[in-house]
Amino acid sequence: MTSLGPVPGLLALGVSGLALVAGVVALASTRRPRLALAVFLDLLLAAGLLRLATEPTWSSVGTAAAVVALRRVIGAGLRAGGRALSPPPSRTTPDRTR
Repeated sequence: MTSLGPVPGLLALGVSGLALVAGVVALASTRRPRLALAVFLDLLLAAGLLRLATEPTWSSVGTAAAVVALRRVIGAGLRAGGRALSPPPSRTTPDRTR
């Protein structure tokens, strides 16, 4: 098996930095925290997978799994919170003046 050297590790570091920038840009341009967080966490997952290509240790596997779990939990929380904050559907009351 040939070693890829430090390239995937450097790419992982670059993708981690870009994840933060992309998340902030997504939030600033769309004003949608759920979308910005999804962009950020997806790119962090990509960085974790690149790190796995460099050195597949249990620590790097655990880090990638933690990012996946965190994304799922935060996404579920934002979906539930969004439903709680939205106004209830308006009810039409029947006209009883007849």
